[in-house]
Amino acid sequence: MGTLSLHWKQSALAALAFSLALIAGCGTQPAAVDFPLNRQADPAEDSAVIGELGPPRERARIHTELAAAYFERGNMGVALEELRVAIAADATYAPAYNVLGLVHMDLQENPQAQQSFERALRLNPTDPDSNHNYGWFLCQTDREEQSFRYFLTAIKNPLYSTPFKSYTLAGVCALRKNRDKEALDYFDRALRLDRDYLPALINMARLRYRRGELAEARDVIGRYNKLVEATPESLWLALRIERRLGDKNAESGLASQLRRRFPGTREYQDLQRGQFE
Repeated sequence: MGTLSLHWKQSALAALAFSLALIAGCGTQPAAVDFPLNRQADPAEDSAVIGELGPPRERARIHTELAAAYFERGNMGVALEELRVAIAADATYAPAYNVLGLVHMDLQENPQAQQSFERALRLNPTDPDSNHNYGWFLCQTDREEQSFRYFLTAIKNPLYSTPFKSYTLAGVCALRKNRDKEALDYFDRALRLDRDYLPALINMARLRYRRGELAEARDVIGRYNKLVEATPESLWLALRIERRLGDKNAESGLASQLRRRFPGTREYQDLQRGQFE
């Protein structure tokens, strides 16, 4: 899984948790369900543990939370079963369809993913979580032009706690259509909201480098490599920036790091071949 995909999955789940917390705040908190989520679960047993106690909306929320946890751990079969139970409890519970869309998207079942996201948005058109995820789904299925509407709807919601994530993905989608100026604006807006958001930093650095804005690219990739352990990609980008700036000492140091830490990577192979672009 690539860096951007991993961050997208984490941000989707974080947004879902925020959405569920808002819904839960309107009612009584259910008792915790105590069993390990990484086991090979029997969904029927899970339902028995939870029981049919409480109002339908609470049952739907609990099973949706379980589905999100199983999804995060890659257990798609159990996630789908938990969502079936959630929707059976309350067929109007929008977050369940949002998670269902995420699961189908991960399984590359695009028609089912689209149907699920659209159902979530019919039930709650302004939900930032569903709008963000559907926007990324559209971008991933070559409908970038349609995706911006959903990212911007998510951003406009005053209850959305992470609009910088939607700005970042909108920037990625703009890049896919060679709309560099718009992408630059989206990444800039993301970093104004969270100057240390890693996906925005790495994409901004790539774009600045591609545009020949080398001093700016150096600053951005330098901040990225200070915030997180450098990756082959981030070291390689930093090395190429220093090479074009003519700083031989910095270039040599970065080449040494790449050789020592990531000798089996495509980036190191490109270094050995002298393929810098």
